[in-house]
Amino acid sequence: MDQPSWKSFRDSLALALRARLPIIYVNTYEEARVLGEIRAVAADPAVTNPIRPVAVWTNSEGLRLPDGSLVKDTDGPFDALGWISKQPAAGVYVMLDLHPWLDENAGNKSIVIRRLRDIAAQFRSTPQARSLIIVAPVQMIPPELEKDVSLVDFALPTEPEIRALLDSVLASNTSIRVHLDAVGRERLAKAAVGLTMAEATSAFARAMVDSGVIDESDIETVNQEKKQAIRKSGTVEYVDVDISLDDVAGLQNLKRWLAMRNNAWLAEAAAYGIPAPKGVLMTGVPGCGKSLTAKATAAAWELPLVRLDIGKVFGEYYGTSERNMRAALATADAASPCVLWIDEIEKGFSKNSSDRDSGTSTRVLSTFLTWMQERTSSVFVIATANSVEGLPPEFLRKGRFDEIFFVDLPTPAERKAIWQLQLAKKVQGKAAGAITMSEQFLDQLVAASEGFSGAEIEQVAISSLYNAFAGKRPLTEDDLFGAVRATVPLSVTQAESVAATREWAANRAVPATAKEDLASTGADWHL
Repeated sequence: MDQPSWKSFRDSLALALRARLPIIYVNTYEEARVLGEIRAVAADPAVTNPIRPVAVWTNSEGLRLPDGSLVKDTDGPFDALGWISKQPAAGVYVMLDLHPWLDENAGNKSIVIRRLRDIAAQFRSTPQARSLIIVAPVQMIPPELEKDVSLVDFALPTEPEIRALLDSVLASNTSIRVHLDAVGRERLAKAAVGLTMAEATSAFARAMVDSGVIDESDIETVNQEKKQAIRKSGTVEYVDVDISLDDVAGLQNLKRWLAMRNNAWLAEAAAYGIPAPKGVLMTGVPGCGKSLTAKATAAAWELPLVRLDIGKVFGEYYGTSERNMRAALATADAASPCVLWIDEIEKGFSKNSSDRDSGTSTRVLSTFLTWMQERTSSVFVIATANSVEGLPPEFLRKGRFDEIFFVDLPTPAERKAIWQLQLAKKVQGKAAGAITMSEQFLDQLVAASEGFSGAEIEQVAISSLYNAFAGKRPLTEDDLFGAVRATVPLSVTQAESVAATREWAANRAVPATAKEDLASTGADWHL
């Protein structure tokens, strides 16, 4: 069972106070929760001897002493830090709004840093047990303070804490009908992991007042709360999905592999001895369903889909890119269990990119690989790549991803399924009058579109609809076949590239369409 977040924080804070560390930095949004823990630790004689009174500074009020009184003229950080430096007795001083003065663009940053360094030196050199704790929603530690500041983690609520909150909320709202078994409660609690206590309480409240019933369908309500938190972070994107794996034609081998890993993050799987799956790398011909599969997997597993755009990670200034990557991964951890989708990952982690950016991409890659190897959160990574030849070898070694799949051009049976899906979705209403979905017609389309990707088939359907609309008439078979003839597929224009990708994957990746699936259709095996 996970250790409660408050217990872990209390242990770390108690150790820091006993060691008389002068400046402690706690990165969290949960001010009320962390203040309660700080006061509990500082008032426990078994932890801190002597007991230390806790004073709290805010930019709006100034420095408020333990008895509730305010210290006059301390609403500014300079005066507050000056007053703190003159206090001879043991104490803990919590600064809640100090981080804006530590930003690199702050006008008086140098003065605040100087006063903090003076306080650090003074607290170390005197016998009184004094510590200054900076509590901030963002981590803002200037290089000048790196040797003086100690970080103490304050984790978001763990699953058992969220579960206890859920039980408490349900117990206090007896008029709510609860249609949840043990697994349902676990799934709902896991869905709220990554939210603060306040956010989780709001999510459960919304779920209850929506219909007066709380059941597994309310997982989506909780996911919507996560969606808000993810969008506010700015480093990753929450992707709304309205498709299922049934909307992905073919790729049966990949689908079976994904289906076997559904619910693998639940306690039942852990009790069975199964580790949570890490993720999958999908490579292959562009337009053949890799991104669609990522979206459909999140929908099928009823998990949030979080998209990381590698291009947005890289910043202009030194250190910004690494910080952006850490922030993005922290957001994904907070949203777990979730699916983290990284599209066209080769564009950010090419072997040659480090030569062009003075090693920034290497450092960003190192941050990502370390996270992939050591993370404990239930984040399932789906990375897609049109070409993996340029990716560094350490990215592809076993242990980073659970499996590497190759997605080839669709087989005849898969093309038929794609045509059926596309025509069913797009040819409707007035446009559908002249089309008969016979087996013979579909077989003719399959033969005419040999070498086409799924995306190209979709574009052919759209192009034919434009042609019919321009003529103010229903779609005809001639429109479809004419659009097919007018399209030169990627398998022709980029034949050498497609051949090279297939050659690479022949002995390095698992086919997304298994040989036994092909055997039942009489299709040729490309690899």
